[in-house]
Amino acid sequence: MNGTLTAVPRSAPAKLDTVRWRALQARDNREDGRFVYGVTSTGVYCRPSCPSRRPQRANVVFYRTAAAAERAGLRACKRCRPASAAVASDIRFALGRCLLGTVLVARSERGLCAILLGDTCAQLRRELRQRFPQRLIESAQLRPLLREVVQTLDNPGAPLRAPLDLRGRPFQQRVWHRLRAIPAGATVSYGELARQLGAPRAARAVASACAANAFAVVVPCHRVVRSDGRSGGYRWGSARQRLLLEREARR
Repeated sequence: MNGTLTAVPRSAPAKLDTVRWRALQARDNREDGRFVYGVTSTGVYCRPSCPSRRPQRANVVFYRTAAAAERAGLRACKRCRPASAAVASDIRFALGRCLLGTVLVARSERGLCAILLGDTCAQLRRELRQRFPQRLIESAQLRPLLREVVQTLDNPGAPLRAPLDLRGRPFQQRVWHRLRAIPAGATVSYGELARQLGAPRAARAVASACAANAFAVVVPCHRVVRSDGRSGGYRWGSARQRLLLEREARR
């Protein structure tokens, strides 16, 4: 193998390739495990979130699996090790109740990947299906984890030992990590959070990242409000946001 590949057939329709190219440009780790991309000029294939320099579009070929990329003569990137993420793992979940309503807790092989709030179990199952294309398995084995999460939801600020599998674009990840630094009982505006992130004009992007948050309370987007102190459209409803902030203010 001379390091340069030619005439490698494309493995997906053009429309799907466009979606995958956008995910590659954003280094979207939510797409890890759904496809890999090969770079014909280097003979290497990577996962979508690979931190290496972005290749030119003309040199990129998409594959559903690492095995397909290797059959085409590509070798795995040593930096992102895409073979380990080539097959999306099952998502296991459990449903229960907390003071905020119905709660769904989901776990991947990496850790907790969702804590969702809602009014009904059916609603939360639908949302989980929209987020994850993998096989979803309702598992009684997650009941201890569910109890731990409910304890945290019912007592904001209580520690959660379980590791989190945060999946999002780089800016979303920055927002979520900054949110976790806001102490219970405190609030911040979207504009102020944008300034803290060094992006003072990105208040709307901050709001979008809050809306995309999949970790109720644990990633505390309820502590972000409008500049006048009112709710800006909390991901799980303004009533839940008011309840959370009132409880935290009494701590």
